Amino acid sequence: MFVTAIIAAGGRGTRFGGSQPKQLLALGGRSLLERSVAAFAALPIVDDLIVALPQELVDDPPEYLRGGARDGHAKPMRLVPGGARRQDSVANAFRAASAASELVVIHDAARPFVSADLIARTIAAAAEHGAAVAAVASRDTVKRVDSGDRSTGDNRIVVETIPRDTIYLAQTPQAFRRGVLEAALALADREQFDATDEAALAERAGHSVRVVEGEAANIKITTPDDLALAGAIASTSKPARTGRAGTGYDLHRLVEGRPLIVGGITIPHERGPLGHSDGDVACHAVIDAMLGALALGDIGRHFPDNDPQWKGASSLDLLSRAAALIAEHGYTIGNVDVTVILEKPKIKDHIPAMRTAIAGAMGVDVDAVSIKGKTNEGVDAVGRGEAIAAHAVALLSSGSSKL
Repeated sequence: MFVTAIIAAGGRGTRFGGSQPKQLLALGGRSLLERSVAAFAALPIVDDLIVALPQELVDDPPEYLRGGARDGHAKPMRLVPGGARRQDSVANAFRAASAASELVVIHDAARPFVSADLIARTIAAAAEHGAAVAAVASRDTVKRVDSGDRSTGDNRIVVETIPRDTIYLAQTPQAFRRGVLEAALALADREQFDATDEAALAERAGHSVRVVEGEAANIKITTPDDLALAGAIASTSKPARTGRAGTGYDLHRLVEGRPLIVGGITIPHERGPLGHSDGDVACHAVIDAMLGALALGDIGRHFPDNDPQWKGASSLDLLSRAAALIAEHGYTIGNVDVTVILEKPKIKDHIPAMRTAIAGAMGVDVDAVSIKGKTNEGVDAVGRGEAIAAHAVALLSSGSSKL
């Protein structure tokens, strides 16, 4: 399923105050916006991102939003101008979504601590039920009051006490099948209906919205007091991760009539690797390194060469599947380092494209992928040009490495 993430960052934070948009405020050295974008960019299940921003930020975006996939981001990223209301910003972003998008997940940039698990659970619920919203149950007794004096807040009287087990406080992410969100936005436009979130629009359009259990740490930064709380969350969450390292190795004979594919890139040559899949030693070595880091066996266990479904398979696809498995086990990919051993042709001119392809398959930034080319100086089968080999090291971390 093709998943598009929309980051709603089109507001100016008037309730927060200050001289710059709230989403650019720094938290532990990184802005709220950067943290929110990074949370979705790191997930293999998210295919592309659209960020709705004030026009001046679209014209002159922060460095981490520049360039999209061609400039090193693991996923395509588009910037669109926001609107007067949140739903206008989301509508602008939705209009820019790829025709391939089947599911759209929306998140407020002002919620910088969203976890990979919460994003994945919300997407899964929307894929199954059509619409889903992250929400947390109210812990307090809920009172409905009359308005009193709106200017001073005086003379407010309790009208009723509402059972708190029926009250949930909505968060983001919120996710929708494409058709559900399209219908909800269209109805809101026709009726000139204002809503504070997309779930309310979907409800008004007649769709049921599944509640996904939210997270207490997934707070929204609205006031300076919230920023102080966010700083405490950021400082306490840093130590909560551990690292795992793994190594990988792969070798294939080179034969005529096969394309030479290394790191997902086809390199002109008269011979290519003999294998059940496309024989991409760089991808295979990285897969083994990642699996090894979590003691999950090797590539043959997960993609056996006697299974017809993997015959001729793209190793980039296998790498993407392996990265998804790593994410399912609660780990993120820190970096990988690959050494390709090949007598000829030289691969140095293809390394930038290889890094981009491998990073895209794993859902990481290009600077997390290193690839080096070596020869065997004429020694053994690799040195005689009869084979190609690769070694890889992968470093994984549990929890969020971005906080």
